Amino acid sequence: MTFLITGAAGFIGFHTASELLAKGESVIGIDNLNDYYPPQLKKARLDQLQSHSQFEFHQVDIAEESEFRRALEGKPVRKIIHLAAQAGVRYSIENPSSYIRSNLVGHANLLEYARNLDSLEHMAYASSSSVYGGRTDLPFRESGRCDKPVSLYAATKKSGELMSHTYSHLYDIPLTGLRFFTVYGPWGRPDMAYWSFTRDIEQGNTIQVFNNGNMLRDFTYIDDIVRGVIAIMEKGHVRELDVPHLIYNIGNNHPEKLEDFIAILEKLLGKKAIRENLPMQPGDVPATYADISAISRDYGFKPTTDLKTGLENYVSWYRGYNRVK
Repeated sequence: MTFLITGAAGFIGFHTASELLAKGESVIGIDNLNDYYPPQLKKARLDQLQSHSQFEFHQVDIAEESEFRRALEGKPVRKIIHLAAQAGVRYSIENPSSYIRSNLVGHANLLEYARNLDSLEHMAYASSSSVYGGRTDLPFRESGRCDKPVSLYAATKKSGELMSHTYSHLYDIPLTGLRFFTVYGPWGRPDMAYWSFTRDIEQGNTIQVFNNGNMLRDFTYIDDIVRGVIAIMEKGHVRELDVPHLIYNIGNNHPEKLEDFIAILEKLLGKKAIRENLPMQPGDVPATYADISAISRDYGFKPTTDLKTGLENYVSWYRGYNRVK
């Protein structure tokens, strides 16, 4: 079985590819290795993947359709896990064009590729909990309205869902959208709070705590996420549908207070954080909380990693990575 994973050098893409390769599958990885965060981290992930004989990599920008199609010409792709995107809520305020290019143009290119792929069995793609905007009716359910995004990032992710539904309707493409909730763990992203807080607490720098710490996040450990993604890809759709497009929340279903998150890091690092309390940032939301009853019912998804264990694993990896990089 050959899987195509876009964003293969990214956080979730790397872990998903690693697990599939461990299962004996073949993986074609695509990534443009952009500099949104240091490319050396992406290259270090790639070094791990390229030790597998069944991994093939192409440095390609999915927004460049001809380049993308040329790299994949003649490849026996049967399943697609589309994770490539311009990430980051706050950065979308500074650089909106990169979100339009990657999350809209790039996503459309993947849908076009999928509709012309005779061997395609299933395609899953990354959406985001950010599509729920500033809703306060927790937990977030897939049936809830998502038409008031508070960031351009969220707007592009919701647009991707709408485009996917249209392609599924018109061309009968089996598609599954996954609304990820605050994924963390080893090999994670430097722009996320768990990374910057760990770095700054350890170095004695000030951490910026937004909304004065009054935040809830449904932190979801990477291993739990990967198990969910692979379960969906292995089973495909489990229900008969007029339009073969489904969207699932994939989160921990157990939101944590930001204050508790910081306290766990302080204990693991053996240092108190130097804090600067700040108001809420534009585009951010005070709480995320996933209702995962749909993905649990259809795929048996059940996250098992508590925040303390997940952060222990992350900090252990972080210290080792920073010693050798």
